[in-house]
Amino acid sequence: MSWNTFLLFAPACFAINLAFGPNNLLSLTYGMRSGVRIATVAALGRLVAFALMILLTAIGLGAVLAASELAFTVVKWVGAAYLVWLGFKILRSAKAGAIETKETSPQRSLSALMAQEFWTAIGNPKAILVFTAFFPQFLDLNAYGASFAVMGVTFLGLEVIAVIFYAVIGWRLGALARTGAVLTWFNRISGSMMIAFGIALAFTRRPA
Repeated sequence: MSWNTFLLFAPACFAINLAFGPNNLLSLTYGMRSGVRIATVAALGRLVAFALMILLTAIGLGAVLAASELAFTVVKWVGAAYLVWLGFKILRSAKAGAIETKETSPQRSLSALMAQEFWTAIGNPKAILVFTAFFPQFLDLNAYGASFAVMGVTFLGLEVIAVIFYAVIGWRLGALARTGAVLTWFNRISGSMMIAFGIALAFTRRPA
């Protein structure tokens, strides 16, 4: 990949990383509840999922998913169901007043947060469609493996920056509003948005 191509790829890629979706909503929520560090570490689950998707795309399986109506539909409905379930789980925690903080969040909760990040990412077929449709526009066919590796590493690196960006916003919101009532309302909004993302995913159609 030439420098000119990379300089076109990087900002376009970062715009995708910054797009507000279910995973970035998780970073915002975790940042508010538990702080930037925990939100960033939890995002390792997301990065593993994206790395797997990039690998599958590189070896051609991403194109199979993009072309298969059945595969796309199965992943879509499983992902949508998970987002709706996760949304209701967040709403239940808001109703119960179970607000996690940096001081009270146990270590095993971090593993659970990482798992939520992973399954939220892996259950969204639109993510692999991004890699299937977006990456090839910048692909150097004379250096297929190297250019795909550069794009993959760049995407994951910029994703970390996006995670920190949303986690810091969440942390700042939490610092400005530490009352239980405000945090409960934030959980309600977060849970409702997650359910909305799930419903939106359920109505997503595979591009022709």
